[in-house]
Amino acid sequence: MINAAELSDILSGRVGSITITPTGERRIDDPPPGAILPGSFNPLHAGHLGMQRAVVIMTGKPVHFELTVRNADKGELALEEIERRIAQFQHRHHVILAAAPLFVQKARLYPGRAFVLGYDTALRLVTPRYYGDEAAMFAAFAELAAAGCRFFVAGRQINGRFYTLADLQLPAGYEQLFTPIPEDLFRRDISSTELRAQRERERGSS
Repeated sequence: MINAAELSDILSGRVGSITITPTGERRIDDPPPGAILPGSFNPLHAGHLGMQRAVVIMTGKPVHFELTVRNADKGELALEEIERRIAQFQHRHHVILAAAPLFVQKARLYPGRAFVLGYDTALRLVTPRYYGDEAAMFAAFAELAAAGCRFFVAGRQINGRFYTLADLQLPAGYEQLFTPIPEDLFRRDISSTELRAQRERERGSS
């Protein structure tokens, strides 16, 4: 798994990322080639795997998961919780650990990469108030474009309506950074929040 010293290296910035392979090998600042699907993976579910599969089909290249150990809104994950979430990938997928919650920070770690995300994450990405103001948002997108990064965006059902990339107001001049994941390649209408609630209900009834 990961130990306290390794987590400290990531959180302090001494190490940008640690990749854990399906067999448990660690790679320091050496993420595998391909697109990256970041998330909290609480839990890893069929929606994540479906987005991964869709982008593999679209690009013919691998897609790897990034567990963000420092969330912009919720702070840092505890070591035990990180280990629990890493265990979901064991013997199945590469998982990259990093403390870069913002995409502009991810672009510095993974220049030239594509990122895979859902509609709700994409909505935050293109909303100026999440940056402080519109000027800060455009500065971030200028850096993302200069790093050669781009985004694959999956649709999501919200309150009975299926929203896609076409429903977003993209920053002028940066529309080419975004590619929709077609609905016929991926659609899943249950969220991580709903899955956690379902899991709690099942535990309560057992």
